[in-house]
Amino acid sequence: MQIPKVLLVNDDPASLFALESLLAAEADRRGYELHTAVSGEDALRAVLRHEFAVILLDVSMPGMDGFDTADAIRSHPRASAVPIIFITAHYADEVNRLRAYQNGAADYLFTPLVPQIVQAKVAVFTELARKTMQLRDQADELHKLNQSLRAQRQQEMERIGHELEQEMAERQQAERRAAELQTRDNLTGLLNRRSLVQQLEHAVATADRQRGEFALLFVNISRFRQVNDSLGHEVGDELLRHVAARLSAAVRVSDVVARLGGDEFAVLIEGNGAGANAARVAHKIGQAHARPFDIGIHRLKNVSSIGIALYPQDADNAQQLMKHADLALSHARASHAGGDEGSLKFFHDELNQLERERELWTSELRLALVSGQLEVLYQPQVDLASGRASGVEAQLHWRHPHQGLLAAPRFLADIQDRALLDRLDAWLIGAACAQAALWRDGPRPPGLSLPDFNAGGGAPASSVAAGRAPLHLSLRLATTQLHTEIPARLLAEMRKHRLPAGSITLQLGEALLRAHNEAIEGVLHQLQSGGVRLALDDFGHAHFSLATCRKLGLDQMRIDAGFVRNIGTVEGGSDMVAAIVHLARALGMEVLALGVQNQSQLAVLQTVDCEQYQGELFCPPLPAQEVLPALHLNGHTPLPQEDFVNE
Repeated sequence: MQIPKVLLVNDDPASLFALESLLAAEADRRGYELHTAVSGEDALRAVLRHEFAVILLDVSMPGMDGFDTADAIRSHPRASAVPIIFITAHYADEVNRLRAYQNGAADYLFTPLVPQIVQAKVAVFTELARKTMQLRDQADELHKLNQSLRAQRQQEMERIGHELEQEMAERQQAERRAAELQTRDNLTGLLNRRSLVQQLEHAVATADRQRGEFALLFVNISRFRQVNDSLGHEVGDELLRHVAARLSAAVRVSDVVARLGGDEFAVLIEGNGAGANAARVAHKIGQAHARPFDIGIHRLKNVSSIGIALYPQDADNAQQLMKHADLALSHARASHAGGDEGSLKFFHDELNQLERERELWTSELRLALVSGQLEVLYQPQVDLASGRASGVEAQLHWRHPHQGLLAAPRFLADIQDRALLDRLDAWLIGAACAQAALWRDGPRPPGLSLPDFNAGGGAPASSVAAGRAPLHLSLRLATTQLHTEIPARLLAEMRKHRLPAGSITLQLGEALLRAHNEAIEGVLHQLQSGGVRLALDDFGHAHFSLATCRKLGLDQMRIDAGFVRNIGTVEGGSDMVAAIVHLARALGMEVLALGVQNQSQLAVLQTVDCEQYQGELFCPPLPAQEVLPALHLNGHTPLPQEDFVNE
């Protein structure tokens, strides 16, 4: 709706300002706008630009006076009916007053002005203008409505004539859209699983009729879950679109590319020599996905794992071929050694037996988790300088009903169920933190100093006096990927059991950290900010960038047991351990040697200034109730009676 406007005309700036000030508050309250002009010419320009409800016009102005200005305003068609209130200081000038009324004045006021009178007169004209505008708007709307009705009548016959044609076009479009939704993946535009099955069934029929062959590739990209968890689903979706584009570019035009769901894709390759072509295409796919993906501000590095099944060599029908390609993909993921182009596996009959064994093993482990077959054993970590235990490692074990006690590396190697691995980690974290709390609060063997897990985090006075650092708890998770639930779960257990910052060390395998990206940095930062120490486990076991190691700011380097075994048995074995210790020092990390079994290994570690060790020489992994007495009784670490902490 339009707002009424009032024009104030006066050549004297002070008088103009006073008049404007007199009406400003009333303008805000009644909802009209004030405009000003400093001469007759200026007033005429304003009239050409705006429509005014009333004009307050000073009579005495140099050059073009008020009367001349009024005549000029009246001559303009749009302003001919605008009310004009003349303002003058000449009280007895009846001639001028008569002239003003002859020029169409609505009123004639003398200065000094009475504010209430001026405000009231202006209010009358602005309210009249407002009602006029409303009537005009209503008339315009009525006119538009009449025009619309006439147009509708004119178009009615045309609309009826085209209605059937339009309905048919819409129906065809809907059918095309429905067909597309049934055959295409909404995110990537590739064929979906349903369409792939149809293509496979057609390929099977063609191969049977022509005695031909074809290959089916299942493709999976690494670390997609981490991207989704840490960077969000929008980044994850964009990554999938990039993967689909590179996948389509790596294959022939005649090859069929589909998205099965999540981060899994499929490629159907028909024609002679399908097996050889499949290997060649898989190599191109691996190269394509090895290049970093630039998603917004993020640079993501992924690799692909590929499983291949051939028809008719590996299956009798489409469904069986898909199952065998998926099985080959599972083993490709499990066997990935960290290369830049991922891994590739062809299906073979032995995989079926391996898959049955893996499924049985996974089922038994799920049962073990709920039936109390899992245990945590603890192995001391020893300070080489003092000979005393500086920490304990919590090691997950399974007391299998038929195979006896199994360490985690024995039974986790073939587990691919991520949800089960996460449940195992949750159980281990809860059990280890609860045990740390029990050691803190429970009874102690005479003459034995216990790990200090008090809320303040400092060592007890007697322990500090004797030169002992508090014991720490170290553990390694079962998961194969770092994700955002890990910090939340671990830090929640530490708070629950009142374990201070620095009391828990989380071991991170090289393979876990090799996927270094912004998502992993975020997870590690959460852990470090919550007071969790981070250790690089089994150093030298896999390829790992030292620059990444420095960037991540890890606290400890754990030397792989294989290097320790080479001490004294393999030429250069001692030099290799010394080099690793020197490297860790350069990176600002503590060093702990794993798998120490004899005094000669221990002596070499002492000469190269290794700080801590762990192994059978000091103590094997033991149940919680046995590890503390073992620390006390072990001849390697006599603990003086005065180290006992009384609470």
